[in-house]
Amino acid sequence: MVSEIMVVVEPRFLPEYSDMVHDEYVFAYHIVIENRGYETVTLKRRFWRITDAMGRIDEIEGEGVVGETPTLAPDDEFDYTSSARLHTPWGEMIGHYEFETASGERFQVPIPRFTLSANVTLQ
Repeated sequence: MVSEIMVVVEPRFLPEYSDMVHDEYVFAYHIVIENRGYETVTLKRRFWRITDAMGRIDEIEGEGVVGETPTLAPDDEFDYTSSARLHTPWGEMIGHYEFETASGERFQVPIPRFTLSANVTLQ
């Protein structure tokens, strides 16, 4: 089932919400989850490991995403946008989602590693 759930991530830097003088960098990431399988599944949990440029790690886990536990029938998509705040101008995120089938079987789907980059020149 894992290979039948596709996850695509598009991160972007949000300079209008960042305060580079005080080392606060805000990033948005848009995620599209597509069920390419034959079973209906529900996204139950998420896990993130966020690492900044100094190697500091923040792990986040919890129920659903953005307050929802979406159910995806075959060929359905769910997309959402969320954000992360770092104290360095770049870092990376990686994680996984936990899904459940209608029969109660749970499985994990990896979220591919992606880079958060402010693309700024520090003086």
